[in-house]
Amino acid sequence: MELRHLRYYVAVAEECHFGRAAQRLHIAQPPLSQQIKQLEADLGVVLLNRSTRKVELTEAGRRYLDRAKEILASVDAAAQEANRVAVGEVGRVAIGFTGSATYHMLPAIARTLRVELPDIELDLQGEMLTPRQAAALHDGTIDLGFLRPPVHDRLLRYEVVTTEPMIAVIPRAHRLAEEDSIEIADLADEVFVTYAGFSRSVVFEVVVDACQRAGFTPTIRHEVGETATLVSFVAAGLGVALVPQSVQHMQITGAVYVPLHGEVPTVELAMAMRSEPPSPHLERVLTCLREALPQIGAGTLS
Repeated sequence: MELRHLRYYVAVAEECHFGRAAQRLHIAQPPLSQQIKQLEADLGVVLLNRSTRKVELTEAGRRYLDRAKEILASVDAAAQEANRVAVGEVGRVAIGFTGSATYHMLPAIARTLRVELPDIELDLQGEMLTPRQAAALHDGTIDLGFLRPPVHDRLLRYEVVTTEPMIAVIPRAHRLAEEDSIEIADLADEVFVTYAGFSRSVVFEVVVDACQRAGFTPTIRHEVGETATLVSFVAAGLGVALVPQSVQHMQITGAVYVPLHGEVPTVELAMAMRSEPPSPHLERVLTCLREALPQIGAGTLS
């Protein structure tokens, strides 16, 4: 039995007329009649009662019609789904976000993709430092990463999506908490809370370099792996910190964000992926994000 036999039978059963069914199927009537007889022979069941005046379904024929239509509908649905997958309308994309991007970019990107690509399943993973994202891209844990370049890896490629200044985070009770802006040199005598060092955080290297340019080497008391922990430590009075400006979207009682003036360091945020050609659904996500990211980066996308 082939699918065409089911399609032939459904047409005859619905029309209850071989001539009309043949016209509907765009085939000649004699071959259609032979195909239905062959189907009945294969099944060992009489599906249709034929007379010179009409064609009627037997009880078995009515039940078989219901099942045949279900099968054909399932086959058609499977074909449609396969086509949607092939053109990228359906799929799953895992996206990683570095610490500061977790609190601004992740919610905005999630909202955008949910509206624009509702049938693509998202797996969003926050608080991933750049080295961890690079490893996750390699092993396929994530398909796309928002990280801090540079990434010295020929198997990965990235495109910068925004550049933002660094700002200070200080305890609310600190002597500088009420200032409109400060210079990095004003923090020379403070102890610092930073992201993990030893090449595990691009921001760590930016902070140390900025302090040295300001004439001092920072006294680092605490190294943490997550932005929420870093700001919480500052709020608890355990030190001060320099963070990307987007971190100020995360409000923690006891911590105050203060802009910098003078020589203000900046950090880039990049969209990274494997250097191989993207899957169709990842390509759709990339196209959507390239259009939306200028607004997201400017904080104008609700």
